[in-house]
Amino acid sequence: MSHKKSESAKAGKKKAAKAVAEAVVEPTVEAVAEAAVEPTVEVVAEAVVEPTVEAVAEPVTEVVVEAVPEDLPQPRRSVAFIGSECYPFVKTGGLGDVMYALPKALTKQNCDVKVIMPRYKCIPDKYQEKMIYRGAFNMDLCADGKSYYVGIMEYVWDGVVYDFIDNEEFFSWGKPYTNLVDDIPKFCFFAKAALAALNYMDWIPDIIHCHDWQAALAPVYLRTLFEGTPIANAKTVLTIHNLRFQGIYDIKTIQYWSGLPDGLFDYAVLKQGYQDANMLKGGLSYATMISTVSNTYAEEIQTPFYGENLDAHLRFHSGKLRGIVNGIDCEQWDSKTDALLAANYDRSDAVEKKKLNKRALQEQLGLEQDEGKFVIGLISRLTDQKGLDLINAIFRQLIDGNTQVVVLGTGDKQYEDAFRYYENEYKGSVCSNIMYDEGRAHMIYAGCDALLVPSQFEPCGLTQLIAMRYGTAPIVRETGGLKDTVQPYNEYTNEGNGFTFDRYESGLLLDAINRAKTLYFTQRDRWDEMVIRNMDKDVSWENSAKQYRQLYLDLKP
Repeated sequence: MSHKKSESAKAGKKKAAKAVAEAVVEPTVEAVAEAAVEPTVEVVAEAVVEPTVEAVAEPVTEVVVEAVPEDLPQPRRSVAFIGSECYPFVKTGGLGDVMYALPKALTKQNCDVKVIMPRYKCIPDKYQEKMIYRGAFNMDLCADGKSYYVGIMEYVWDGVVYDFIDNEEFFSWGKPYTNLVDDIPKFCFFAKAALAALNYMDWIPDIIHCHDWQAALAPVYLRTLFEGTPIANAKTVLTIHNLRFQGIYDIKTIQYWSGLPDGLFDYAVLKQGYQDANMLKGGLSYATMISTVSNTYAEEIQTPFYGENLDAHLRFHSGKLRGIVNGIDCEQWDSKTDALLAANYDRSDAVEKKKLNKRALQEQLGLEQDEGKFVIGLISRLTDQKGLDLINAIFRQLIDGNTQVVVLGTGDKQYEDAFRYYENEYKGSVCSNIMYDEGRAHMIYAGCDALLVPSQFEPCGLTQLIAMRYGTAPIVRETGGLKDTVQPYNEYTNEGNGFTFDRYESGLLLDAINRAKTLYFTQRDRWDEMVIRNMDKDVSWENSAKQYRQLYLDLKP
């Protein structure tokens, strides 16, 4: 790593000050009883994802002061979000969407929200250029007392304040995530610097809301090295977006870079296996409350199958574990105003206008143009976790002369090659787009009749929510957020939003697809009623934001 200080903040940098995070007295580590069974050592492979920085409308930096409506819920609460990515600055997955949409929704629930994230070099210049320098200081980090520069750059947009932690040594690389060797030091620094920045700016939140393993050390720092500082009384929430990624590395490395006391590296807090430390595990131990992105996923991760070797730890802490399902940005995903569609529509004309979008989709992708065909969409990473092995096993049985399949996504080579083969074999019935294209995704949501989401596990899932928003029926496996958000169709009561199956078996997926096709071809009036019912379903962030606000109030009445 380079040891240069950030060039971006030199011009206005204030006199460096020692961070208040420096521990004077070694804290007493609370004994946290845990299940006596020693966890099995298992190396968790961290997926290295090439971030896609999406083109969006450029935010306006001017702050518009508006009168506060009298009907906002009381009392007002201040919340600091700490996470490793946030749309539109950097996004590699669903975490980026949540870090953008949830703070925005919380401002409408009378919450004062600040988002803290790293200032990566890959953030587009149009945002970098409008950041305002807020200050800088040096912070002790490592076990040997080595200190590092911490700069704070600020950006205000749509009622939310974004503070970027600046340090070229850690964040000047091209990607948010590279490999654990480099990511462990990076996010030890980030978690501590985020807390120190709050103290430096004298912005003392009621709640510090941390996201995934990259911010998981913040609750540990808060209750140890930050004892006696202004933010020490804040309550913490740690949200698990995907339990598979935990920040596991050898104890000596994490001990050195975190500067945490030796007593924390036991099985009750950070230790995992014989010689590893687990950053997410430590955060779960010390967070005031744990949340995850659906009720069903909160239950599933307490079992060995879904628990990723933390199921015993999560069962012990189950009293502070909650599930709150995500929403989607209904302004971004609105079929009535979506400029990327061939024909805009709402619930009043959805049945007819979706046919126009289907024809446009078929024409653009080289499929046989026939609005009577049953068109199935798949927008996904092409991996086993997303159920691609099930789809591959039954694919030939889907193509029956009345069905077309449209695929959009990238992933494992075996599945990319398989879908290219299917497109060549079933010309006019299959189109495989081995890429990600935002405009094409919108067209698929609007032009398809059904969307496949047969995941092995799915903490929440967004594609099924977007599909329903556009009047498209989801076909999903009953797991995680898919189970919480998709009510299975009941032919006797004519209720439900989609088609589901429970066990992870290809035959059950095929059965669910055939049930959907049967309704579509034999009872079109009932299918059309489901289209309208799906468009009426509330999939916005408003309900989620209300639940998070109540969670904050439970922690700080």
